[in-house]
Amino acid sequence: MTAFLAHDLLWGMTPQQLAADAPAWVVESITAGQPVVVRRSLTAPDRIAVGVRGRLREQRYATSMAIAAISHRVRPEDLCHVASTRELPALQALSRLRPLLDASGWTWGVSGSAGFELATGVEALHERSDLDLILRTPRFLDRLQARDLLAQLETSGCAVDMQLQTPWGAVALREWAGSSRRVLLKDEVQARLVNDPWQPSSEQVA
Repeated sequence: MTAFLAHDLLWGMTPQQLAADAPAWVVESITAGQPVVVRRSLTAPDRIAVGVRGRLREQRYATSMAIAAISHRVRPEDLCHVASTRELPALQALSRLRPLLDASGWTWGVSGSAGFELATGVEALHERSDLDLILRTPRFLDRLQARDLLAQLETSGCAVDMQLQTPWGAVALREWAGSSRRVLLKDEVQARLVNDPWQPSSEQVA
């Protein structure tokens, strides 16, 4: 398993590492020293798939960077207890949910715009922003537990999007807590419907 996981924030990319046709906003973001976020995609062994965030929601740019260029990494779980003075629904929800998630027995983290803002100080959140969270679930989380967890998240006063990070990819908590027999699992190669996100695809029953 790679040392870098989806949603990790990485510093060290330079404008010289970008493709010649990269949009101006991408060059601006990298020139400002902002981190890139690890994404799920296959790359050469000495590179890692990353995405660049812009100031606007639609500004997302997929690329890769040399692993040797990485100078610093921040994982979602490093951001759980980073304080913010901004009074926004997503950050207020994070404060409410923190004791619950700390007591859950699972490793959790903050991703998306909230994670980016907490890691960099760049104001990426707004009043209508969802709170994006991850839950490291190396062992099976049954669907009843998932429903209980989802019900608790929905009391936070903000839309919360939690991804379960299994050994074989990521699945939305909301899907796993739902009634559909098969759920969408995303890995480095593809997104596919599976019965059990904790089983390798070769062992899935159609």
